[in-house]
Amino acid sequence: MIFDKIENYAKYADLPRALYRAIEYIGSTDFSHVENGQYELDGKRMISMVNRYRTKTLDRAVWESHRKYIDVQFVAGGHERFGHVPLASAPPVATPYNEEKDVMFYEHGTDTFDAPAGTFMIFYPDDVHAPGLAAGIPPTPAEVVKVVVKVAVDSIGT
Repeated sequence: MIFDKIENYAKYADLPRALYRAIEYIGSTDFSHVENGQYELDGKRMISMVNRYRTKTLDRAVWESHRKYIDVQFVAGGHERFGHVPLASAPPVATPYNEEKDVMFYEHGTDTFDAPAGTFMIFYPDDVHAPGLAAGIPPTPAEVVKVVVKVAVDSIGT
């Protein structure tokens, strides 16, 4: 996993080109003017999803991992908490891998971190993550604007 402020995106120029393009897109787009929805940036190889939603409490977290896509997640507005654990330390599998949807679900984990507006994360296939969680003490559900750019693993290196 990579976690940083989007203002630092230029320092990731040495990442594989497809990942850097995703970060560059996030860093150069004003999402306050982008409607919710899914946008193909490079066919099915790179897809952007813009969502506005209310965060949820940790007990409602959905822990997941992917095999075909790398998630580049950007908190464009609001403040969100994420769950994260390396795949090697993952909680037990709750739902086996679904190839069509490219997702495997896990029992609830406990390791979390906060991501205020302007931060981005890269979740690789060996990262189990739980997005969309309420931040704060105590955690309080709030509105966020989130962008997820899905980068096909097989496009890395091109």
